[in-house]
Amino acid sequence: MDLAGGTLRVERAWDPQSKVYVSPKSRAGRRRVPILGVLRGILLDLRMAGSGNGLVLPGLSTEHVEISSLRQRARRHWQAAGLNPIGLHECRHTCASLMIAAGVNAKALSVYMGHSNIGTTFDVYGHLMPGGEDEAAALADAYLERANTRARLASLDG
Repeated sequence: MDLAGGTLRVERAWDPQSKVYVSPKSRAGRRRVPILGVLRGILLDLRMAGSGNGLVLPGLSTEHVEISSLRQRARRHWQAAGLNPIGLHECRHTCASLMIAAGVNAKALSVYMGHSNIGTTFDVYGHLMPGGEDEAAALADAYLERANTRARLASLDG
C-alpha cells in the first residue's frame, strides 16, 4: 500500500486450499488500484495516530490474513457504526458502482477491477452504465450538428 501515491498494488492471491500465495488468475489481476481520497485520509489518520499499524489488513506486506478474521473484524466495525454489514465482495461491487456513478470510463474500471477483458466489466456492470440507445443517438446528432456548424462557419471565412 502506497498512501503517499494513493495506490494499492495487487501482486498475488492467497490459495486457501494449498495455503500458499499464487499468481493472480490473469495478467490483468496484477495491477495498481487507486485508494479513494476519503479512504486514504482515514488510513493516513490511523497511521499517524499510531493505531494504523497494519491498517485494515494486519501484516499486509508479509503475512497472510485469514479471511474469516477479516470478515469478523469488518462486521464489528459495520455494526459499531450502526450500519448493516455487507460482505467483502459486496464492498468490491459497491466501489465499482460508485466509480460508474462518478463517470469512470469502462476501460479504467476494467483495469481497476482486474478483469482480464472489458467484456467481463460490461457483463457485470453494464446495467449501471449510462447511455442507452436514445442517448447515444442524441449525442451523435449533437456532435454532427456542431461539426456541420463549424464547417459552415469556416466556409464563410474562407
